[in-house]
Amino acid sequence: MDNPLRTAAYLERMASRRDELAAKLAALLPATTPAAAKFVWEVGCGHGHFLTAFAAAHPERLCLGIDLASERIERATRKQVRAKLANLHFLQADARLFLETMPTTARIGEVFILFPDPWPKSRHHKHRILQPDFLTEVARRAVPGAPLHFRTDHAPYFADAARTLAAHEAWTVTEEPWPFEVETVFQSRAEGYQSLVARCTGMRAS
Repeated sequence: MDNPLRTAAYLERMASRRDELAAKLAALLPATTPAAAKFVWEVGCGHGHFLTAFAAAHPERLCLGIDLASERIERATRKQVRAKLANLHFLQADARLFLETMPTTARIGEVFILFPDPWPKSRHHKHRILQPDFLTEVARRAVPGAPLHFRTDHAPYFADAARTLAAHEAWTVTEEPWPFEVETVFQSRAEGYQSLVARCTGMRAS
């Protein structure tokens, strides 16, 4: 039986997290700043190795990395501070909540999803980040032609992701080369991996 007090406390915590994230994104992506019209988004940034290197190589681009683990965000932020990168920010956030709370004037210009949890057991596949509903929400918030870069060391997940993207109305899998290489700690430990790039073609009007 549900505990009303526990449910109310949970809903209060979620509302607080939503408001806090919305405030942070409003500050990072102000409508009055043209450069914030589109940004590079890394989902599951880990300790920030990849996005820190990417932001350093592309100082003209705003880069936002998110992860669920506070310890990872703390370590990633330390990298950002040491590198003195004003165009780079890390936030503790869920990807779907991020999409829900980002300002309506902001647009995703590029997405990186590197070595996400493959949730290998069939009953857990619903937890994988690359789901049709997630891709729909990203497409609604992305600029036309925005690339999505996906890399995994789990072959079944790669096959599933490729099928999901190919079947989605708003995305087209391309033959483009990987745009930026830097070996992260996780990638160095992987025996092998596969990568793909897809482009956002936009949602059809309903």
